[in-house]
Amino acid sequence: MPEKIKPFSVTAITRMIKTALEESFFDLWVEGEISNYIHHSSGHRYMYLKDENAVIKVTIWRSAGAYLKFEPENGQKVIAYGDITVYEKGGNYQLNCRKLLPVGAGELELAFRQLYEKLAAEGLFDETRKKPLPEYPGKIGIVTSPTGAAVRDIIQIARRRNPSVELIIYPAQVQGKGAELTIKAGLEYFNRRGDIDVIITGRGGGSLEDLWPFNTEITVRAIAASKIPVVSAVGHEIDITLSDLAADLRAPTPSAAAELVIWSIKDMQGRLEYQLSTQAGRLGNLVRQARQQLGALLNRPVYARPLDFIQQHQQYLDSQIRLLQAAGKNRFEVFKNNLSLVLSRLDTLSPLKILSRGYSVSRKLPERSLVKSCRTIKPGDKLETILVDGRLISMVEESNMEK
Repeated sequence: MPEKIKPFSVTAITRMIKTALEESFFDLWVEGEISNYIHHSSGHRYMYLKDENAVIKVTIWRSAGAYLKFEPENGQKVIAYGDITVYEKGGNYQLNCRKLLPVGAGELELAFRQLYEKLAAEGLFDETRKKPLPEYPGKIGIVTSPTGAAVRDIIQIARRRNPSVELIIYPAQVQGKGAELTIKAGLEYFNRRGDIDVIITGRGGGSLEDLWPFNTEITVRAIAASKIPVVSAVGHEIDITLSDLAADLRAPTPSAAAELVIWSIKDMQGRLEYQLSTQAGRLGNLVRQARQQLGALLNRPVYARPLDFIQQHQQYLDSQIRLLQAAGKNRFEVFKNNLSLVLSRLDTLSPLKILSRGYSVSRKLPERSLVKSCRTIKPGDKLETILVDGRLISMVEESNMEK
């Protein structure tokens, strides 16, 4: 090697390039299409920005990524703001991005859409999970700024509609960095208390950026996790936030939320008066009907002349007794006649009746078999002869059978 040649080391030349680039290319806005996007578990984000002819590597460190309003996606056109740096070990240059904006849709609009799609897929906006509001709440928790117009409107409406309803205000930040954390803290505080019937959270109108704390994932999940019904009242009637979609009820304004939640004493008195009037009318009708029925009963002969009613029934009872007696007597005579007829028939058929007319019956002794023919008797047999008035014992001397 010639003595006059003094070569640079790779590190030295790389650092020279690094210094030259970093001193010359800073605070740059670079537009391109995202490709090969990676959100690493460390929190850092890596991607490439490309156009028709070139590609540049982009790094978003975790500290800068925490301020992103949306999540980058492959194929998305963006404008990246940052400085050119050189990664010495790889010998590569890259854009160290400090801010990222979408091209076309605004940053917040894109973030709104992305978070909506994510949470909707989890079912956080489903109507089936929404809780009904109590009809007559006694304690209402309010998560909002203690100095804003929203809380003043709610207090004013509460005094007009029902001063007996207790309002408990949790002072929350409703705009700016970290506001969503105070809103979440207020919701969790009221859920821990155990004596709150319903929660109102919201603020007055403003720009999309002003209302953004109510479009954050932290706030939406806190509302969805509340065991107490939540009414979202953010901005004006035309403003729709993700908190409105997650809440159990959306009110177009804080004033409307107060009108919906705080029950009116005057309305209650009107309903009570109507119920009393209705019940009094029904009771009056029942009394009139009862009087008419009582009058009709008292005008009946049985009540006008009760002795006549008793005498008529006594007469009816006597006639029934006579009929019963006559029927019993007739039935007895019929039974008596039938019995006499049967006895007469039995008497006619009785063997004794036949004996009384001069006949007799003989039985051979000792077996007492009835003598029906001379063939069964021979001389010397002993006979018992039954007459109408007694019995004879005889000995057969001769038996003559007629031919």
